[in-house]
Amino acid sequence: MKTINHWINGQFRDIPPERVGPVYNPATGEQTAQVAMAGPREVDEAVSVAHKAFQDWRNFSLTRRQNIMFAYRELITRHRHDLARALTAEHGKTIDDALGEVQRGLEVVEFACNIAHLLKGAFSEQVSRSVDTYTVRQPLGVAVGITPFNFPAMVPMWMFPIALACGNTFVLKPSEKDPTPAGMNAELLAEAGLPDGVFNVVHGDKEAVDALIGHPDVAAISFVGSTPIARYIFEQGSRNGKRVQALGGAKNHMVVLPDADMDLAADAAVSAGYGSAGERCMAISVVVTVGDAADRLLPRMRERLTDLVVGPGDSEGAQMGPLITAEHRDRVVGYIDAGEQEGARLLDDGRGFVREGHENGYFVGPTLFDQVTPDMSIYRDEIFGPVLSVVRTETYEEAIELVNTNPYGNGTAVFTNDGGAARKFQAEIEVGMVGVNVPIPVPLAFYSFGGWKNSIFGDHSIYGPDGVHFYTRPKVIISRWPDPIHRGVDLGFPQNI
Repeated sequence: MKTINHWINGQFRDIPPERVGPVYNPATGEQTAQVAMAGPREVDEAVSVAHKAFQDWRNFSLTRRQNIMFAYRELITRHRHDLARALTAEHGKTIDDALGEVQRGLEVVEFACNIAHLLKGAFSEQVSRSVDTYTVRQPLGVAVGITPFNFPAMVPMWMFPIALACGNTFVLKPSEKDPTPAGMNAELLAEAGLPDGVFNVVHGDKEAVDALIGHPDVAAISFVGSTPIARYIFEQGSRNGKRVQALGGAKNHMVVLPDADMDLAADAAVSAGYGSAGERCMAISVVVTVGDAADRLLPRMRERLTDLVVGPGDSEGAQMGPLITAEHRDRVVGYIDAGEQEGARLLDDGRGFVREGHENGYFVGPTLFDQVTPDMSIYRDEIFGPVLSVVRTETYEEAIELVNTNPYGNGTAVFTNDGGAARKFQAEIEVGMVGVNVPIPVPLAFYSFGGWKNSIFGDHSIYGPDGVHFYTRPKVIISRWPDPIHRGVDLGFPQNI
């Protein structure tokens, strides 16, 4: 059985792990590898190496750090298909979806390639006689990323390119369910010229997470995952003096007004609800219809579900793959059972879906409920599967109130042809990322990603300008100098070294 080991100090650790966990192919249900599970000893080794490497890395010139990011960017571009195949094999999403994930991560790398501009400070001359004031932004030290299974390439790439470009070193703790992309990224960074010890990977579970949170040499923690774990990491990390950004769960609503283009809305609802089998923090899981919109929208959605191809992510024509584990599949099926028992109208039932030749895969077919009410568990909880709920409202104000009273505030969307209605929505909705006729409003890398309410803990969103601010701290310098010292003649061309 292949063992996926930790990457520490520029190489895969060659010491056999004391604990391992299984890695499965979700399309077949077969175990394909085992992954090393770190404890305090392995975590301390990785953090100590990163802490030592920080002393040199922080003093690398901005241009040299940029050049490494440019080289890494070229390597990601060259190996994007390899990364996509690896994450499909362990996560289950389709190859096209995996390539899209790599591309969205690559965009953050490209943003980090401009780090010299992003780290510019401010300068005020002669604030008092012979006194100048200016600001600089400096790296924090060892930064940690704790990332989820649903985007094993993209979410880590939301974190470490900016952290490294800003002069920090990094320890990544990816999901133990699909660990291979993390090691591939470590190898590509090394090939790009990143010094040993600057980027490290430790695999594991809660034992590794707790060791990272409590380690005295860790300065900052970035997390993406469920709300209960995000709250735990924020509270424990803050208690231990760490800077923390912790992004939690979601229950994303898509509001459809009667004047909307119903074909556009149906395409969007199906795409955003069932893409990656619903295992996205920005997936649409609730469609809120106003007035008679549902009567015209639902038939169009069901037509599209009839043609949806479910199968192994690497199979030809597949549009939706399996869920990540058998346990998660059973949990999703349990929510479908509960929705039916609680009185929702089940229009399309994904339970019992079997793909011929992959009978042991973790598949659930696309599932659609109508007449869902806010007291039902399928509405209240983040299911993280291919289950879409339709809630009917009489008025636009009722729809907005429904979204605003939900404890999550990650993403939302409104579909309408009325500019005034759209403006009202974007002004009044209490959600961090808003789409107008766009179902998944994920910002490009030069903006920042982050929700509101129980979808985020901490003061910083992830990547973009907020990412630069998170991985650096400002310093204000007030200076007065005596007469300049003559340093002699130097006819050499000034060098940026």
